[in-house]
This record gives sequence, C-alpha cells and structure tokens, in this order.
Amino acid sequence: MRKIGLVGGTGPESTVMYYKKLNEEIDRLTAEKAMPDIAIESVDFRRAWNYVTQDDRAALTDYFVEKIQALAAGRAEVISLTAVTMHLVFDDLVQRTNLPLVSIPKVVCDEVVSKGIRKIGLLGTVFTMEQDYMKKDFLSAGVEVIVPKEEERSLIGQRIYEELEKGIVKESTLQELQAIIERMKREDGIEGVILGCTELPLILNSGNCPVSCFDAVEIHIRKLIELSME
Repeated sequence: MRKIGLVGGTGPESTVMYYKKLNEEIDRLTAEKAMPDIAIESVDFRRAWNYVTQDDRAALTDYFVEKIQALAAGRAEVISLTAVTMHLVFDDLVQRTNLPLVSIPKVVCDEVVSKGIRKIGLLGTVFTMEQDYMKKDFLSAGVEVIVPKEEERSLIGQRIYEELEKGIVKESTLQELQAIIERMKREDGIEGVILGCTELPLILNSGNCPVSCFDAVEIHIRKLIELSME
C-alpha cells in the first residue's frame, strides 16, 4: 500500500475527518487486515489564511512547498492538500515540487461529469466561490458553475470561518444554507451542489441537502484510497 501524505491544518476539523475516514474505510475494504500509513504536515492555519486574505500567493506557495517536500522526504507517494481554498496555488505547487498532487477540484469535476450534470452550484469560502481554481476543470468539461449571490456568499464565508472551522454546527446555519440552495435550484436551475469547502460536510449531507450533494471531502478521500491501494 502506498503511503498517503496530507497537508493538514486548514482547518484542523477537516484534517481530523480525513485521518479518521481514511483509516476506517481502508480497514473496511481490507476486511480489517490493513490500515494506511499516513503522514500529516500540519500548517499554521492563521498564517496560511493571512496569506490568502492578503493575496500573497508567493508566500503561500513557499509555505506549502516546504510542507509537501517534507511529505515526499518521508516517502509519501499519494500527496494532497486537505482544503479547497488552498488550491488557489495548486498549479504553482505542482510546478515547484514536480509531484503529481491529487487535486480536489479535478476529482470532484470527474464525479459531477459522470452523473451527467450540466449545471452545478458551488458553495465554499468566498475565495473559492469568487475565483477560478474550483471552476476551471468544470468549464473545460462543459459544466456551468453557479455561485450564490454576493450577500449569500458573504454569509456562507462568515459561517464557515466563525463556526464550522471551529467545529460549531448550528441548526440555524443549516436552515440558512438550505434556503440558499433552494433559491439557486428555483432561480438558477442547478441540478446539484458542490460542498466546496472541507468543513461544509460537517453541516450538509445527502440527507438534508435540497439537491444532489457532491461532498468534496468524500469524493477526494475515495480517490486517495484508490491511489493508495493500487
């Protein structure tokens, strides 16, 4: 089994989710005969987030290159970031490290396309919703990506940063997110929605989402497991 390397800490809640699910699922798939070797390089979330908000991509890239190289030095073969927002510098990281990092946007796009969906909603941090790094694979595949209205994007970003990043899950926040998705379904004609932040599955899932729900964490973890077990 190939060793998995995760750049974690962005945020801690989603990193714990990755660690638990990778262990549980591989244990299940091997009939309790094996569990994965996993290395985690955890970044200082506050430092990384400051680089994002200040649009200091060079500093963010340098910081993550250091973490990725440490994973590779530890003989990790399946390496990935554990946050969608940090894919802001994904292409630069691939170029700088010369490693085949496992892209969250790409694996989610492949899943959406396989379901025949042509118009998809996207929820995530404000950066993920407003910039192109989560959208470009979909656009290349002919899938239209719809994001919430400006005031909705602001609310979603606030709830992620102030609540979900800290493991706080509120019923009132769930109702707000459900209302936004319902409106996008009614007005924009979305056929599904991407949970494009690794904390969103803490509150939204296929059981409470008004449309088909594409959990970026779940899809990404499935791909990491596939690659590690090749």
